[in-house]
Amino acid sequence: MPLINYVTRVQFGYGVLDTLDAELSLARIDRAFIVTDATLQRLGMVDRIRTRLGDRVVGVFDATPSNPDEAAVRAATDLFRACGADGLVAFGGGSALDLAKAVAVMAAHDGPLKSFAVIEGGSERITAATFPTVAIPTTSGTGSEVGRGAILILDDGRKVGLLSPYLIPKAAICDPELTLSLPATLTAATGMDAISHCIETFLAPSFNPPADGIALEGLRRAWGHIRAATETPQDRDARLNMSIAATMGAMAFQKGLGCVHSLSHSLGGLNPRLHHGTLNAIFMPAVLAFNRDDATVMAEGKFARLAQAMGLKDEEEVIPAISRMTKQIGLPSELSALGVEEALFPQIVSGALKDHCHKTNPREASAADYLAMLEGSY
Repeated sequence: MPLINYVTRVQFGYGVLDTLDAELSLARIDRAFIVTDATLQRLGMVDRIRTRLGDRVVGVFDATPSNPDEAAVRAATDLFRACGADGLVAFGGGSALDLAKAVAVMAAHDGPLKSFAVIEGGSERITAATFPTVAIPTTSGTGSEVGRGAILILDDGRKVGLLSPYLIPKAAICDPELTLSLPATLTAATGMDAISHCIETFLAPSFNPPADGIALEGLRRAWGHIRAATETPQDRDARLNMSIAATMGAMAFQKGLGCVHSLSHSLGGLNPRLHHGTLNAIFMPAVLAFNRDDATVMAEGKFARLAQAMGLKDEEEVIPAISRMTKQIGLPSELSALGVEEALFPQIVSGALKDHCHKTNPREASAADYLAMLEGSY
């Protein structure tokens, strides 16, 4: 029986950034270390956090890469220790949030980052000594603010996951106000990331009805509002719905993800400049076509339930609708448009087969199956 566990405190809605000081106190963070990125620093958004917290902030790391890597983890961990911090404020998109989680682990444990990766059997090495984190997302995609995992690129080029209940932030402060200035392309890409979480979680084979329900409702909200959020950035209702959909997707994906993420993680490790959400959007049609033939997926009418959540007339529309939406919101729909060369396919397949999401796909994929998905996405 899989674990069914919903424990994160979530402050949600316009204006909830005001709860930050109280949430830090509840998390017993007195000397806060902020992990963020250079863009938020340049825009003055980090100053909003520092002003609210005053002397409680003892350090800031603002060099988070677009795909967080082991070098950034080392640099941030060294600064965290030098500042004498006792907890973290993760402020930004999924990259900053995942980097902060890695720092929370590395600052409290000995050993290289790879020793804590799921594929290295590292989950059991992550203990309650992990430093507490309060997460403040500024995008609507990864849902890392409520997730128990973090995705990072190791020095050896592998894109791996850390996974432990000790990585779950003590609180998530989800204020849609912080997403209003997100550019259209990032709104689209992060939004498709949230949609992929909801869809893959729902199709994952383990028994977790609460996750299924959350995933379908998250999909309904994200699908119904992603175009408005992309095309009309100041649409506060669309931003609110995309924000909660991202959070819901991550609440649900403790159930498992699948081949979309296996492929995206593998390719993202080979080329960190590629956006994870964009890759998910490109891979979804081919992966869904593969998964649709799974006996359990068919028996439980899962594609019909996806269609209902997406407001489509029948299950035949699900895959074409995703392809159309990707184009309508301005994202590339083929790997070739990203400059990905077919010569990389064997490496992508090799990485996907080793990825932790590979095991929770509804239908077991072989190397030949992954190759066919790549060809179908090209």
